[in-house]
Amino acid sequence: MQGSLMLDIAGTWLTAEDRQILRQPEVAGLILFGRNIEHPRQVRELSAAIRAVRPDLLLAVDQEGGRVQRLRQGFVRLPAMRAIADNANADVLAEHCGWLMAIEVLAAGLDLSFAPVLDLDHQRSVVVGSRAFEADVPRVTQLAAAFIRGMSAAGMAATGKHFPGHGWAEADSHVAIPVDERSLEQIRTCDLQPFAQLSRQLAAVMPAHVIYPQVDDQPAGFSRRWLQEILRGELQFTGVIFSDDLSMAGAHVVGDAACRIEAALTAGCDMGLVCNDRAAAELALNALQRLQVVTPPGLARMRRQAFPGMEYRQSPRWLEAVGALRAAQLID
Repeated sequence: MQGSLMLDIAGTWLTAEDRQILRQPEVAGLILFGRNIEHPRQVRELSAAIRAVRPDLLLAVDQEGGRVQRLRQGFVRLPAMRAIADNANADVLAEHCGWLMAIEVLAAGLDLSFAPVLDLDHQRSVVVGSRAFEADVPRVTQLAAAFIRGMSAAGMAATGKHFPGHGWAEADSHVAIPVDERSLEQIRTCDLQPFAQLSRQLAAVMPAHVIYPQVDDQPAGFSRRWLQEILRGELQFTGVIFSDDLSMAGAHVVGDAACRIEAALTAGCDMGLVCNDRAAAELALNALQRLQVVTPPGLARMRRQAFPGMEYRQSPRWLEAVGALRAAQLID
């Protein structure tokens, strides 16, 4: 079986225990949270320390903008995607925002941010809301494509989330198990469209911890129907599939962390994320060692394609992007 584990650490530096678990070949990625981050120099030093242990590890963060932004002190405070969509020149602003986000994440020594959000804001989901560009399919697709162009220009691969769309289900999958009762045809003609239309621009997809009972009785991230038949088959997506955090309540329907990561990889995920619970991460790691998984070769395409020098803030593109976002009153 192919597959791997992405986990996290507790603090702003590596402990001996962290180093030991990161050396395990089944661990192929590490995600940073706000607790791991103080300022740009500290993040660069932490990234360098991680790469000294495992140069091949994929280093990730959630840096969407708005309320989901882990890198804060010393970084541009990015707007929520909905705030971008409300402007007449939203395409240009979305591209600037994608580039700014990516260039700062890369300069901090990381590989990627899990972005952009392709969910539609049906004004139902408590967890999506302003993280989405809006509810209109063509508009979301257009603005997300612009954001991805900016990311790509900076040298970062894009991850679309949360497949096939989290915007209709009302519950927050961090603390509950959301359900979307719509038919496959309703989802296919609506929320699925941004993923379908952008499938060739996306290097990765992250499925939702949402159950769509008219399609499958398992959440999308544990569903071969969604991942193999629809995402791989119908949409012909060839990139990486990351699970959403398997410690979230929406993932608990399949059992403990060992069961969850095995179910996610069996369904078609390439990497399972187990965060904010080291005991669960160790349980998942033991399961992968027992299953003798092989790290998928496709993960290499998610690594940073460029590493900007510290002078990037003096570049014409930086000045243009910051100036445009300030003129639109999207950043300070």
